[in-house]
Amino acid sequence: MRTIPSELVERYEAEGWWTRDTIGDLLTRGLDAAPGTHFCVHSDVRPWSGTFRDVERVARRLAGGLRARGVGRGDVIAFQLPNWMEAAAVFWASAFLGAVVVPVVHYYGRKELGYILKAVEPRVFITAERFHRMEHQPDLSAHVPVVGVVGRDFDDLLSADPMQGNLATDPSGPALYAFTSGTTRAPKGVVHSHQTLGCETRQITERFPPDMGRQLVTAPVGHFIGMVTAFLVPVLEGTTIDLADVWDPGLALKLMTSDGITVGGGPPYYLTSLLDHPDFAPSRHLPYMKYAGLGGAAVPTAVTTRLSGLGITVHRSYGSTEHPSMTASLHTAPEDKRLRTDGKALAGVEVRLAPDGEILSRGPDLCLGYTDAALTEHAFDEDGWYHTGDIGVLDEDGYLTIADRKADFIIRGGENISASEVEEALLTMDAVAETAVVAAPDARLGEHAAAVVRLRPGHTLPTLDEVRAHCAQVGLARQKWPEELHQVPEFPRTASGKIQKYRLRQDLAVRGGDE
Repeated sequence: MRTIPSELVERYEAEGWWTRDTIGDLLTRGLDAAPGTHFCVHSDVRPWSGTFRDVERVARRLAGGLRARGVGRGDVIAFQLPNWMEAAAVFWASAFLGAVVVPVVHYYGRKELGYILKAVEPRVFITAERFHRMEHQPDLSAHVPVVGVVGRDFDDLLSADPMQGNLATDPSGPALYAFTSGTTRAPKGVVHSHQTLGCETRQITERFPPDMGRQLVTAPVGHFIGMVTAFLVPVLEGTTIDLADVWDPGLALKLMTSDGITVGGGPPYYLTSLLDHPDFAPSRHLPYMKYAGLGGAAVPTAVTTRLSGLGITVHRSYGSTEHPSMTASLHTAPEDKRLRTDGKALAGVEVRLAPDGEILSRGPDLCLGYTDAALTEHAFDEDGWYHTGDIGVLDEDGYLTIADRKADFIIRGGENISASEVEEALLTMDAVAETAVVAAPDARLGEHAAAVVRLRPGHTLPTLDEVRAHCAQVGLARQKWPEELHQVPEFPRTASGKIQKYRLRQDLAVRGGDE
């Protein structure tokens, strides 16, 4: 783990960011305060409806069953499940036991799952027999002492008597290994303590608008933000939990009018796919879309202004699995700051820029490091700063704007081209719903910009000449114009909704830039 300077530890404790509460303590208090709160899974495969108390009983029976099998504080419990009730039960049971929980995104394949299970060596692995592309592969978990499969033998792990209370554990110790989405390489195991995870949960709840309404969580609970917003934030807030195991904009629109449920944020794709869906009707659906808290992926100004033009209050945030809440704009911030920046450093958080523009951060919700010590040594310095790999700009009011990732620059003939700048230009074209601009091989210049686009319904792919004419019209320098254009029906995405640009680069490298 990284070294946390003693003065930071003292400050976080003195200012109340770090407490002696474990995640089990926070959950127990929240569940006791609102036992009858509604918990619902909207699914064609495994629908479920009940209360917090119903799910807590399953979780405590699971905790009792695992404890009887020798599982306890500090042991690793991994699960790969869709957004189902059983995922909440596993997460809560792990907290009650003082175990380290490892959520795995349900659509990670054999390679990613095998890598994660080998890296963390869990005592317990809970999964599903089958869900869409996911299928239980027994050989991958053959070395795990306790394996449970939902829909087959998961219930066999439940004891007749629920475990009472929580096992005492050190709140500064590991509570979670959260594996990153893998936009650039194999998943990285990010280690969070009870203190950093508890702080992050409070950070999120404190910046929610008071009238957000009943929220639908569709982000996979195997991913950090889906897990926190599904299983922790509602319990601390005493608000309903509504899960969906697939992102279906048609279902989300239907639930707005039938159940009063809304989608209040996430990656921009979630919101734009609602607006572009043929069932979207402004008069019926916009009343359930008061707010759009955007983050988890690049947030183009073209999207924020589009949403704002419909009367939706947009507020942006910036973070990562390593440091989940670095900056954010409150819904009450000036509109220009909400639409065009990624917000200010949150309470307790420090943000500064390195000489090359890289964003450095530290704060009470910053992780302890990685499961791989070499990665920890590379990403954190001795003063406690996390080197994000992102490039940013701070304005005179302290608002941060993400310019690009270091690895996302296109180096054309020795000149750096910001992919996000080209993407902003292309998103102002009527036909373009979403785009990713990446580096493609160039025999003369080394690299050039290639644009990959997803079109809005009813539009046809513009020609490359039309794209270049548009870039000229909006004032983009000629050397930044795309030199390739490709269309996809859907982008490859990470669990958090980010476009996996490395996969697009790989495809272009195979093509050799011939198209």
